[in-house]
Amino acid sequence: MIAYVKGDFVYKTPAVVHVDVHGVGYEVMISLNTFSSIEPLDKGLLHTFLHIREDAHVLYGFYEIAEKELFIQLISVSGVGASTARMMLSSMRPEEIVRAIVNGNAKQLEGIKGIGKKSAERIILELRDKLNKQSLSASVNILSTANNSLETDALNALVALGISRPNAELAVKKVLAAEPGSEKIEEIIKKALKTL
Repeated sequence: MIAYVKGDFVYKTPAVVHVDVHGVGYEVMISLNTFSSIEPLDKGLLHTFLHIREDAHVLYGFYEIAEKELFIQLISVSGVGASTARMMLSSMRPEEIVRAIVNGNAKQLEGIKGIGKKSAERIILELRDKLNKQSLSASVNILSTANNSLETDALNALVALGISRPNAELAVKKVLAAEPGSEKIEEIIKKALKTL
């Protein structure tokens, strides 16, 4: 198991980061929460989880250890895969997810793309007691991006999260039309995910 990677962030998007560790480049899948934290950084440490599938070995990275712990809890639920867990962590902050689960707020979880009523209820049923006993909370700073390519970055992030390009384009345009002055890529992506 690779517990963490520490090195230079040579390539960053809202969904993927390449970390150079002494000349070896690791491709690490990240959530929007982690992207928010590492966006201004040139190097750092990401807590990682190596997800081994039949067809691939995928490394997921998290800026906060609490986000990694929540990710592991989420994928332990039957029917919740690593991609769904990452989508959840990109749609809501870890503390919001924990609060929704502990309070039994299935409606809030259903607002996340890929989470239906049954999945939301199963997540609450399986994790409520575990999360009540633990204190999984991460404070995530949402950082703004002063960049003309916000629309492109948001679109690329949605595609990287598994959304089809036409649907992603429509969602981003809808969000930008509703809020023309929006400067936070994380907020654009979160709102776009809610419209899908």
